[in-house]
Amino acid sequence: MGRLWRAHSRELGAFGVVGGLAFVVDVGLFNLLRFGGSGLLADQPLTAKVVSASVATVFAWAGNRWWTFRHRNRPAALRELAMFVLMNAAALLIGLAVLATSHYVLGLRGPLADNAANLVGIGLGTAFRYVAYRLWVFRRPRGTGRAGQPHPGRDTVRA
Repeated sequence: MGRLWRAHSRELGAFGVVGGLAFVVDVGLFNLLRFGGSGLLADQPLTAKVVSASVATVFAWAGNRWWTFRHRNRPAALRELAMFVLMNAAALLIGLAVLATSHYVLGLRGPLADNAANLVGIGLGTAFRYVAYRLWVFRRPRGTGRAGQPHPGRDTVRA
């Protein structure tokens, strides 16, 4: 139990650091696009969210691939990236649903309301992403343990 907890706590901690930095990228870019000097996407909160989340997704994939889940790396980087983008697209839909509901359905349109909705959507999406990354994106090859070594008595093919 202790060994399992240590493995998960290191992985979860690294996921948190990468996610925290991706969060800064996402929220910072969202606010820059919506409320920055030029207000490039001032009247388009959903478009601003798609742009900011897309940039944050690329950042997070790199951080998670080469740091958080590095012990699970395999040479299938393109497959992994495609799955990562797919899982982040699903998480983005969660965030967009929260933001659209707040902004368009409830009529809460100010910077504080948009940012609060964005934070709730990011929180829900983050929980989804952690589980999805472990299950489908940064999978261990079959029959291997934490460091890619075969598990004695487990995960092995029996004849």
